[in-house]
Amino acid sequence: MKVPKAKRLPSGMWRVQVQVNGQRLSITGISKRDAENRAAAVKTGMAETSTAPKMTVGTAIDRYIATNNAIFSPSTVKGYLKIRRNYLQDIMDLQLSALTPEVIQRSVNSMARHLSPKTVRNAYGLLSSVLSVYRPGFKPQIKLPPKKPTGINIPDVPEIEAILQAASGTEMELPILLAMWMGLRESEIRGLQWEDISGNQLHVCRAIVDGPNGAAAKGTKTYSGDRWLTIPSRILRVIEQQEKRDSYIVHLSGQAMYKRFSRLCSKIGVAHYRFHDLRHTAASVAMAAGVPNFYVQQRMGHKTDNMLKRTYLHTMRSKVDEFAGRIDAAFSELENAHKMHTDL
Repeated sequence: MKVPKAKRLPSGMWRVQVQVNGQRLSITGISKRDAENRAAAVKTGMAETSTAPKMTVGTAIDRYIATNNAIFSPSTVKGYLKIRRNYLQDIMDLQLSALTPEVIQRSVNSMARHLSPKTVRNAYGLLSSVLSVYRPGFKPQIKLPPKKPTGINIPDVPEIEAILQAASGTEMELPILLAMWMGLRESEIRGLQWEDISGNQLHVCRAIVDGPNGAAAKGTKTYSGDRWLTIPSRILRVIEQQEKRDSYIVHLSGQAMYKRFSRLCSKIGVAHYRFHDLRHTAASVAMAAGVPNFYVQQRMGHKTDNMLKRTYLHTMRSKVDEFAGRIDAAFSELENAHKMHTDL
């Protein structure tokens, strides 16, 4: 089988034009050999024969985001736009038809040298979704950096007491209570409105996230996130003390919550915790107290208890020591009983 020789394009890529089933196709590659090998594979039926739309990777990503803009969460759109601006830049100007597994793998490798595995995986996830739409027959096998386990660090009992005491009477008191005690997400706290309160019941039914055009209201993260919670009297009193500026109860951005909470931790001399760690605290305290998984799952707004098993399968450090003490005591009793039996 004879394959025409590849010609170099002004862009530096190489192109081979072949006839397949009466259709003239342009096959491109990053080198002369790469283009000719790909053309040979197409000719023999070992590779896809369908042509990709004539657009660059960057244009395809732009179209993908614009087409699904009304479906994606504002925060998802913001994340995709960040990838479009900052990552995969070595292939953004390539034609979709020029993408090969080798080209993509090189781009992934380049990112993996200085970016976190999560960032690399997110960037490739967007590219993969775009390819599934505009080159559905192209399914490259790409090796991605392994996921790194995300350790959960939560305040212990003395630290919780110190945080609550330091936050008392400040603008951070209510957000900290809602996250640490009731398990609300930062976005759910921002989305709370006065109309969501009925007596001592709180309806968690919306969230505010940061999109490409600033803060935007949306539904809860999952269907299960729409839930009713009983408000403890302690928190209800703090809510009633809030100034009614508009329909929203809390008027802090996510960034403001994070920074103010970090400053509070530094001020009282506790370890640095993320604001989201307070939500982990709510789940951990409930599980350490022996609350059934199903109830904790509903309270946290999880669809299943998989998140509890995978992420919250631990207790607070003081509880770990307590349980370890119980185990040690049990074995000590067994050992003493055996010794007494032997002495007899």
